[in-house]
Amino acid sequence: MATVILVRHGRTTANASGVLAGRTPGVLLDDVGHEQVARTGERLGVVPLAGIVTSPLERCRETSRAIAMHQAGKPRTVSDKAITECDYGDWQGRSLKDLAKEDLWSVVQNHPSAAAFPGGESMAMMQSRAVAAIRKHDATYEAEHGPGAVWAAVSHGDIIKAILADALGMHLDLFQRINVDPASVSIIRYTSARPYVVASNTHAGDLSWLRATPAEDDAPVGGGAGHAADVDADS
Repeated sequence: MATVILVRHGRTTANASGVLAGRTPGVLLDDVGHEQVARTGERLGVVPLAGIVTSPLERCRETSRAIAMHQAGKPRTVSDKAITECDYGDWQGRSLKDLAKEDLWSVVQNHPSAAAFPGGESMAMMQSRAVAAIRKHDATYEAEHGPGAVWAAVSHGDIIKAILADALGMHLDLFQRINVDPASVSIIRYTSARPYVVASNTHAGDLSWLRATPAEDDAPVGGGAGHAADVDADS
């Protein structure tokens, strides 16, 4: 099976000011965001990526460029609107402080499967299109590059949380229990048995083991032996 590395874009001017950017054009990484994605790009540089799929929004394209810069093979980057930000409709561009006063806020936080943004999309629709896109790309990369292929998807916080929830077998109503920080790395492997969440919301750590570790098609009883980097670190 292939392996997908989910990367959230780095911090933006909207993140720093507490504004729900949504799909607003022109929202770019701030100085902190540029530093974050540079570190993430360097971290992923030890893993030859078969390709990069990015949300078309500027902040994700900036992040995907930082990742590609550290790739020796210069993988092809493609844009896919199916992993773009949630359509927050009338909520877009408003401050989070003001939005927290809306009746819908508690629905989004406690019962997101029932949440639909006025003038936008529902959170269930958001999850459905994002998960379908990630699974489709994953199958394509495996077919073209073999079961050891590793690729990256650059997207947004709620999108990645929804994808992780699906892979974990969690109902969407529980996805607010997952945290996905700017420029963080999460890893999923989709197998014929089930998806495996290999990592979630990580900011540091060696990823070179992804180049050589054979993927398990089933869950080892007792937890297994881990990857080679763990063995070397303990020896």
